[in-house]
Amino acid sequence: MANDPQQILQKHFRLQNFKPGQRAVIDTLLAGESALAIFPTGGGKSLCYQLPALAIDGLTLVISPLIALMQDQVDTLQSLGIAAARLDSSRSGDEVREIYRQLRGGELKLLYIAPERLQNERFLQLLRGLRIGLMAVDEAHCISEWGHNFRPDYLKLAGLAGELGVERILALTATATPEVAADIRRQFGIADGAQVQTGFYRENLQLAVTPCGESHRLPRLTERLQSAPQDPAIVYVTLQQTAESVAGRLSEAGVRAAAYHAGMKPEERERIQNAFMAGEVNAVVATIAFGMGIDKADIRAVYHYNLPKSLENYMQEIGRAGRDGEPARCELFACAGDVRVLENFTYGDTPIAEHLWALLRRLLEQGEEFDISVYELSNQFDIRQLVVNTALTYLELEGVIRATGPFYTTHQIRFLQPAEQILQRFDPARADFLQRLFDAGKMGRTWLTIEVQRAGEQLGEPRTRILKALQFLEEQGCIETRAKGVRQGYRRLQLPDLPALGERLEQLFARREQQDLARLQLVLDYAASPECLPAQLCGYFGERLSQPCGHCSSCREPRVRELPGAAPEAIGEEQRREIGRLVAEQREALSHPRQLARFLCGLASPATVRLRKHPQFGSLSRQPFREVLALAERYL
Repeated sequence: MANDPQQILQKHFRLQNFKPGQRAVIDTLLAGESALAIFPTGGGKSLCYQLPALAIDGLTLVISPLIALMQDQVDTLQSLGIAAARLDSSRSGDEVREIYRQLRGGELKLLYIAPERLQNERFLQLLRGLRIGLMAVDEAHCISEWGHNFRPDYLKLAGLAGELGVERILALTATATPEVAADIRRQFGIADGAQVQTGFYRENLQLAVTPCGESHRLPRLTERLQSAPQDPAIVYVTLQQTAESVAGRLSEAGVRAAAYHAGMKPEERERIQNAFMAGEVNAVVATIAFGMGIDKADIRAVYHYNLPKSLENYMQEIGRAGRDGEPARCELFACAGDVRVLENFTYGDTPIAEHLWALLRRLLEQGEEFDISVYELSNQFDIRQLVVNTALTYLELEGVIRATGPFYTTHQIRFLQPAEQILQRFDPARADFLQRLFDAGKMGRTWLTIEVQRAGEQLGEPRTRILKALQFLEEQGCIETRAKGVRQGYRRLQLPDLPALGERLEQLFARREQQDLARLQLVLDYAASPECLPAQLCGYFGERLSQPCGHCSSCREPRVRELPGAAPEAIGEEQRREIGRLVAEQREALSHPRQLARFLCGLASPATVRLRKHPQFGSLSRQPFREVLALAERYL
């Protein structure tokens, strides 16, 4: 295959010209060097690894956190005749086995995976036997603990790349401050000169900040959307219930609007996304779950009904507007009252110190080989699952434990043939084993439930034999299976100094809390400042505009903006008595001041999720968290 990038571009991708920055990144990779690409949303990051994959020997491994994006890209590549596949949670057992076969046979050029796939020891073992010419890390800002969208599994990527002998790395992101970019380069060993940044300023985006009280936002948004009823628009909100209520009110006003959020069923989300792409829905009112990987170039407006939680999020979200180069409006309805909800999310993620230490003790008192359920640990210690995963990742990075891979505790089977008929296909010894295995399960109306560990102990057989038997029967069309109860296996490598380790993790979570609060303050500063809006954003990302844009709301009216926000009401005596009664009746679930404060601010935690319908849940959600915490400390 010819290695000339221009020829590959025209022959395989049916394109004539590169977008800005693409050729510089591709040339760096083809020269055998690693690179960091910081391109705006829609700037053509994917071609920077898809094209080199055809010119580089070996496999190109693409790490992406977004299943929808993986699916779209793999479908597109396959339609172009390029050998690509994806491994994600939606793949069936047969599909996974076929992809493994293609990998062993060297048939694939690109494989897309979620970072969590690299916890699977069997998959890692397969990769160790392959030549990996390029590893592309999408959303690379997730690798940095200074980044706004930290994902614990990303932290392990740099070490794994070295372990797997990856020949070169391409890190890609649309939102990296200079500090985050330096962190990414350091972790992946990317030379300073191998960073390609195409610029954050997009002249066609007309940025505006409109100070709004809570009661004025909806009328203004409705007016904007009614003035251009055919223009595709995205409206970003913070809460799922806000998405539902705003979409409903817009529909009543004659706007073709639909809500979109993570609480909806996947098929419903897909239906709305398809309707938006087809122009059947003009305005999608969404949490940040919408827009990642959406390939729609003619979005004419992005409205922020609520404040974004960081300037990085804001830049990513407005980047979905006007990708066709035509003018697009990006308006932020700024209400200072939104800050409390966003602050509460941050406080809700910080674990209670005593609970964090108890979690560490539990993990370290396990044997050398152990397995855990993140869901169970989350409930037991009242720590959100993401935070439990973060703690586990840091234990791995400190060399205390090593993941050996996930597995399922329970397998359910549905007979597609009568059990007697299945047994007749095998010799007496195998038939006896299968009969005993079936007898070890519990029969429901349709499904036979087999708890693998208990069945293995009962039969005196290893877990692997049971799983291989079920897999074989499924491949032969005798049964249908479904797995439940995922657990993660670990191997303990050392026993660390618990006090020192606990102190480090406690400081880590406290620092993250402060960083997130500081990012939120920067959003408020941006919204209130009289300075050119694009110049402020570009400055945050380390880029200097030569002159103000001339068309944003600050350039048109250069004045400090007062951001309205409802002042919190005083907490009355009756409310205090209600809190006292709550503490008395729910002492077990609300035993710590931070648990009580979260509950009163409307932040469900694993220990209190069953109490969400209690009349006191969220009763102080309009109060600053720190004040509610101070109040809670008087009761506990």
